[in-house]
Amino acid sequence: MGAYLSLIVWVALWHAFISPHPHINPYGVTIAWLIPLLFPLKGILQGKPYTHAWANFVLMFYFLHALTLLWVDEGERLLALVELLLTSISFVANIYYAKRKGKELGLGLKKLSQVEKEEKARFGQ
Repeated sequence: MGAYLSLIVWVALWHAFISPHPHINPYGVTIAWLIPLLFPLKGILQGKPYTHAWANFVLMFYFLHALTLLWVDEGERLLALVELLLTSISFVANIYYAKRKGKELGLGLKKLSQVEKEEKARFGQ
């Protein structure tokens, strides 16, 4: 959760103050960059494992953004590297949290062999 919140702060600082776009309203750009990160925020703060899992889809947008800037923009490489690190840490932390908390709550997926046994018992095959 700490890396996710840090990413929100970093994106806001980056686009509003550190390196605002010169030809567009920097606050509008900042809000546009923050909106996707805010969708899963409530569930992450509440500790819902499912939200932690699907939040990684949102993080992939920021991961790709950071990788693209590392490749094409020398002036913002350091800023992109920070975004890449925060995104990567948050991605891994979300996976581990969702797995651990899901097991605690009994939300894990059954193994295929177990499902097959249950179906054979149910349908008498």
